[in-house]
Amino acid sequence: MKFLFRNESFSFETLRTAGFATYGGADLGEVLATARLIPNGNEEAWLKSWSATADRVAKIAETSLRQGHHVSAREAFFRASNYYRTAEFFRRRAPANDPDVIRLSDRSRETFVAAAKLLGSPFEIIRIPYENTTLPGYLFMVDNSGAPRPTVIYNNGFDSTQEESYFAIGAAALRRGYNVLTFDGPGQGAAIRQQKLVFRPDWEAVISPVIDYANARVEIDSKRLVLFGYSLGAYLVARAAAFEHRSAALVLDDGIFDFHAAFKKALPAFLLKWIYAGHDHKANPMMKFKMAIDTSARWGLNNGVWTFGSRSAAEFVRQTRQYTLEGIVDSIATPALVLDAENDQFLKGQPEKLHSALNSRSHLVTLTNAEGAGEHCHMGAMSRLHQVIFDWLDDTLAADPE
Repeated sequence: MKFLFRNESFSFETLRTAGFATYGGADLGEVLATARLIPNGNEEAWLKSWSATADRVAKIAETSLRQGHHVSAREAFFRASNYYRTAEFFRRRAPANDPDVIRLSDRSRETFVAAAKLLGSPFEIIRIPYENTTLPGYLFMVDNSGAPRPTVIYNNGFDSTQEESYFAIGAAALRRGYNVLTFDGPGQGAAIRQQKLVFRPDWEAVISPVIDYANARVEIDSKRLVLFGYSLGAYLVARAAAFEHRSAALVLDDGIFDFHAAFKKALPAFLLKWIYAGHDHKANPMMKFKMAIDTSARWGLNNGVWTFGSRSAAEFVRQTRQYTLEGIVDSIATPALVLDAENDQFLKGQPEKLHSALNSRSHLVTLTNAEGAGEHCHMGAMSRLHQVIFDWLDDTLAADPE
């Protein structure tokens, strides 16, 4: 699906931003007005145009808040947060010290928190104990009754932030009586930007402390915990579930058996051979050439080097080989909804492979181009996606409350 741009990455990221309009994360007119100022594939124009829109909408929110118009302020703060996230998306050449990344990420968090505080339902900024530090998180609750409720734990992906959680699953969950606990894990959101924590393959070491925290909250029903994995997060929570068995259900959006498969698909065999052999002096120049002419490759490899703590693109690709369920998938006992996108440009075939490996523990649903839901993570079709997720969850948790 091409959306406003010929460039595949620009098209997908614009659709991602616009799709969150379902829950107040965008306004279509603002998206169209912003996109028309961006030449196809021009990353500097992308940053400039989305930044300007985000700043303008944030000012609307601040004015409404000062004047006591809390609903208007909340709506504008949510949109601004999403636009700030979008603005910094392609800044991945040296993101750790990039002032634009720092400013825009900070503004995305600030405006999101300002919006969430105006929801009219309980919202908390939390810190989850993790090794010798803490992970940043948010807790959204249906009400302030203190009654234990089923709770969705949102797990980010390769590039998402916990601020995206409200549009990706949070608002839909709250409407249906589920609390939502979100966090930035190593390699994600504020954990990489502020704490410089990088991805790790043994994700159970991340999920277990999150579940410990959830189980300590009286508002959360420990027997009805749902792990929701978003993009790469779908692999991460499946990996964790092979070792951590305290969740009642997994929602994998979309299913991933082997993350490295994306690179096997994208890179030629001779280049992979060099990478596997450690011949980085030959592999890296070839990858730099590809990155110079291909937006998706440039963004993906740069983002991977940063979030995986790699020394080079070749080392990053090698590291992804650890992100597989091979040899451990049989240890996953939790019922899983495995989502599949007909037109997934990143990991086509991975949901079916995972579904087959999980056998009776898995329910596979393929969402299609014909219903507008065929893109990766079903961008642009949030209502249809959430209908599938929560209809399955309601039935699954009711059938097996233990």
